[in-house]
Amino acid sequence: MTIWKTKSANRAVAYWVLGGTGMLFIQVLLGGITRLTGSGLSITEWNVITGAVPPLNNARWLEEFSKYQQTPQFHLLNADFTLSDFKFIFFWEWFHRLWARLVGVVFVVGFIWLLYKRKLKSEMIAPLLILFFLGLLQAAIGWIMVASGLTGDAIYVKPTRLALHFIFAIGLISYAFWFSLKLLIPVTPIRNARWIRGFSIGLLTLVFFQLLFGALMAGNKAAAAAPGWPAINGDWFPANMFSKTPMLINFVGNKITIHFIHRNLAYVILAGVLIWTLQLFRSGVIRTQRIRLLWPMGLVLIQVLLGILALSASPGIVPNHWVAFDWLALLHQLNAMLLLFSLIYAIYVLRPVIK
Repeated sequence: MTIWKTKSANRAVAYWVLGGTGMLFIQVLLGGITRLTGSGLSITEWNVITGAVPPLNNARWLEEFSKYQQTPQFHLLNADFTLSDFKFIFFWEWFHRLWARLVGVVFVVGFIWLLYKRKLKSEMIAPLLILFFLGLLQAAIGWIMVASGLTGDAIYVKPTRLALHFIFAIGLISYAFWFSLKLLIPVTPIRNARWIRGFSIGLLTLVFFQLLFGALMAGNKAAAAAPGWPAINGDWFPANMFSKTPMLINFVGNKITIHFIHRNLAYVILAGVLIWTLQLFRSGVIRTQRIRLLWPMGLVLIQVLLGILALSASPGIVPNHWVAFDWLALLHQLNAMLLLFSLIYAIYVLRPVIK
């Protein structure tokens, strides 16, 4: 891929893409709040244009509430909801969708303006169009996810679709972040970086799967199923990890299996980042990039701590109430994204000298 140096690239393009990356980051966090507050099924239709405006009078509020009252979640979980309760969960889902619309507006308007001003290089057009279509795909996946919780006896959206929505969001924001780095940071080849860069890619792959299983943890409401640490309900290798049939369903629908994988992947990533950091010092690469490449080590330690604290707080979960667990879970998600970005940055700057 072409690398654009800051001196030759238009700064307006760089800051526009970086601003969009920041908005996508916020969007993922808003998705976390929407999930933790149980708000995702409060809006039962996907009105791309008219849905941007919330109900403006009591009659419209009652109409929206009536639609929600037809959902399985209302009948099976929230039958005691008042209009005031509904307004609370409606706000978070509406704001999540509104922010997604704002991201789209910022992209389209910025793209047209920069194109009109001839500030976009021809080689930038294709990556930006890919970014736009990825955003549209993510929006469609979001509605497919919501629709999975509106029929049958579903109380929440399907965990697999929640995980798919989250992973596509991570892919979208990672693509935007990489594009931002290309616009903002010139790359200087570094001696002794080849092996470390390969290791970085391996770590990033592990973090990707860890994020996937974190989303499955969230989708299956699995935290409280095994709140103890370090053992899983007193066992290191729980006997019921493969109790469901067919066997593969355990990897997406068995709370204990998901716990086991998520926890042990965390230990592997922790050990891997520690080895990676030590190798940075031994190779002398750390002298070139200094403290920036130490971020993964600090973030992975914080991530493990937040995970343990969230597990410990999970018995205190109260449906439809924001408690300590929700704060910790949101911070856990935030820190996971920062860890992901720190590794993407490392892969970007660790370009080996080509002999």
